[in-house]
Order: sequence, then structure tokens, then C-alpha cells
Amino acid sequence: MEDSDSDMDNLDRKRGTEAEGALLATQVAESRTFFLQLAGPWRERVAVALGGWELCRPDYVMARERYPYVVLELVVGGAGRARLDESEHRLEAGVCFASAPRTRVRIETDPAAPLEKFFFALAGAGAARALTRAGLLHGRARRVAALGELRELAEDITREGRRHGAAAPAICARLAEVLLLKIGEEPARAASLAVGATGEGARENFERCRALVDKHAAQWSGLGDIAAAARLDGSSVCRLFRRFLGVSPHQYLRRRKMALAAAFLLERGGRVQDAAARVGMEDPFHFSRAFKAVHGVPPSALLQARR
Repeated sequence: MEDSDSDMDNLDRKRGTEAEGALLATQVAESRTFFLQLAGPWRERVAVALGGWELCRPDYVMARERYPYVVLELVVGGAGRARLDESEHRLEAGVCFASAPRTRVRIETDPAAPLEKFFFALAGAGAARALTRAGLLHGRARRVAALGELRELAEDITREGRRHGAAAPAICARLAEVLLLKIGEEPARAASLAVGATGEGARENFERCRALVDKHAAQWSGLGDIAAAARLDGSSVCRLFRRFLGVSPHQYLRRRKMALAAAFLLERGGRVQDAAARVGMEDPFHFSRAFKAVHGVPPSALLQARR
């Protein structure tokens, strides 16, 4: 981290390629990004300077040799590869990796399956140490089983960062530390471990199901969709969710739908029926009841709070 402060002087300079000068990649099809505190001094031990979610274009290639921050990346979809100094890793859902300010980084997406990932640029006196304790940095990458849980945390950081509230830097810092602790507590797994490999245990099956729900919650209607996508029978999916989460697949799907609806109402406003349609529910009254059951308030309360 000792060279990150000097790199801050170069934030506004564009040196050659996009990756050499830009803070954000431009070869993205969609993105939700935020900026918090780009320049120090940082009060938080692990501060989040900027970050967000991005869906890469099929031609996405990012290469850089310097960056002002250490960067954590969590792949939640698609495929590709990353080179960190002399180490090369296959990227797929569940792989996370990190780079230091002077790590030589090259990330390429598979054109047939563009990468979907979260990224967080971290600063502060404890950032590099926290990443190292999580089993990252120094050219390392690892694949995690609890992708659904980590994705929720990454979503929380992104949402809080985009709210721009006075407490956003502190909230995002705490969430980032939890995210790194969660990554660190996972058993070490090679990044090249194939998704759905034979012999995967019940936990891996559950996390695969949960990741699928997280990705498709807005479109799916129930257990049949989950079971078909996971290539499991419905009773097995129910047992997995009861065992590892203590809720039914339907309850978890409903929570994810209502989380998406709440984010939609907070960020865009609009009508309740628009939020209902956004998560595949045609009846606004049924949607409102489900929303209140999950969040404790009707959707109209979020619209009023936004004004």
C-alpha cells in the first residue's frame, strides 16, 4: 500500500490504454458503480474508494500495471481468465481474486459467456493485510462455495455506496471487512475447480441453487424453475434449503424478489405496479402483501421516503 498515495497524483492522467489511466473499465454492457472517497487520508482501516457491479461486453480485455488501490474482484457469472503477475487463473462464478497497486493484471472474458463481476477498490492502512488474510493478493485466486452469501454482501456494499449518505463510507467499510472475513473462513479451493464437478457435496449443491436463484429471481416463479435449472428434483432442492438456510426455496425466492423490488423503488421510484412487474408479479395487491411480509412496511412507504 505504500505506493498508492503517490499513484493518487495520476488519477486524472490518461496514460495510453484505458487500463493504464482510467479508474473504470469502459468495455461493459451494463454497470452499477459508485465513488466514495478517492483520495486519502482514509479514516477506515479498510476503506472502499469505489466499486460496483459490471457485466462485461464480449470484447472485454483489461490490462494494467499500476492502479491507485488494491482491488478485490468477485466473479458471479460468465467465464474468462485472469493473469496476476506470473500467475494465471480460470474465471467462473465463485472465483475471487485481488491485485495490489503494482500488480500486473490482465483480465479477459470468454466472448461466448461474458463475465459478470463485482469489484471494490480498497484503501486504508489495513486493506492489503485484510486481503492477504483472506487468502488473496500475491497472485492468488480462490473459488468459494458460499457464492450466494458473498453476492448478497457485494450487493449490499454497492447499494450503500450508491446512496451517497453521510454514513456510506463507514457502512461500506464494515461490509467490506465482513466480505473479506467470509472469504477467508472458506476452505481453500483452487480457482480452476469446475462448477458442478462430480463429487460436489450437499453444500456445493445448495450454493449452486442459491446462486441460480440470486441471478434469476426476477423471472422465476417457484420451485420448478429452481429445480430445472439446477438439474435436481424438487424434494432435493427443498431439503438443501431447509438444511443450510432454514427456509424453503419459495421463501428464499420471495425474499430475493422483494429485495430487488425494494432496490428498484429506492433507486427509480415509479409506481408500485411497475415494481411488481419488475419481479414477475402481475397482481399489485399480492405483491404489496408479500413486500410488507418481508420488509415490514408496504412498498408505498419506500416511495414516500424517497421523496
